[in-house]
Amino acid sequence: MDATINFLIDNGYAVLFGWVLFEQLGLPIPSAPLFLAAGALAHVGHLNLALIFCVTITASLLSDLCWYQIGRVRGKKVLSFLCRISLNPDTCLRDIKKIFTRLGGRSLLVAKFVPGLNTVAPPLAGIFHMGLLQFILLDGLGAFFWVGVFAILGYQFSHQIEYIAIHIARLGVWAAVVVPGGLAIFIAWKYFHRRRFLHELATARITPEEVKQRLDRGEDLLILDVRAPFEFSTDPFIIPGALPFPLEQLERNHHKIPRDRDIVLCCY
Repeated sequence: MDATINFLIDNGYAVLFGWVLFEQLGLPIPSAPLFLAAGALAHVGHLNLALIFCVTITASLLSDLCWYQIGRVRGKKVLSFLCRISLNPDTCLRDIKKIFTRLGGRSLLVAKFVPGLNTVAPPLAGIFHMGLLQFILLDGLGAFFWVGVFAILGYQFSHQIEYIAIHIARLGVWAAVVVPGGLAIFIAWKYFHRRRFLHELATARITPEEVKQRLDRGEDLLILDVRAPFEFSTDPFIIPGALPFPLEQLERNHHKIPRDRDIVLCCY
């Protein structure tokens, strides 16, 4: 533990820059504990609080600008990729829709505090062609709040953090086993839960090809397009005859849907 603290003191700004840069690029390495430690070290004079903000916000903006440009070039495909590699691939897009529909571009101010939205918000801003200056302003403010919350907490509670670090050091090798082990168990549980969910969902799904075949045969299907309104601006195509019926309306007004025919929900 002492060696780790000494390394952070000697190379603190470089560690902060690299850590934040790669986390914002998508690696699952949470920065909050590092901000707490950096804030605690600033309190005792080993690091400068203003430089902590400058370094981390710069790293965050650089990686987010990369995702912003990718979103402008690749469009909706990048969202599918990011959600596939998230811990909640089946609810990723749904959660993003809810937040972005409610907040719009302001979602960048809170994105870094919301798991799943953190990496997805910058390419989403690019997909909707948010102005570059507006993106830098909102994303920079979001990074400022994100760093500030944890760094200031670390600064104010430096003695308590030092106390916790000492007790973790006493655990020795157990600390290196329990934390990764707990994370591995969590990921395994999420994987098992998702496989079971997909197995149950498979019986209720219908492929686009099957829908087209049934329409070509003249079957009277009721097709409801439950995508959020903002999605139509990036993918303005709709199945002929489908009714726009956003998911929020579906939850409130499902009783208005006729039950005298097969109903197909189009969500993506």
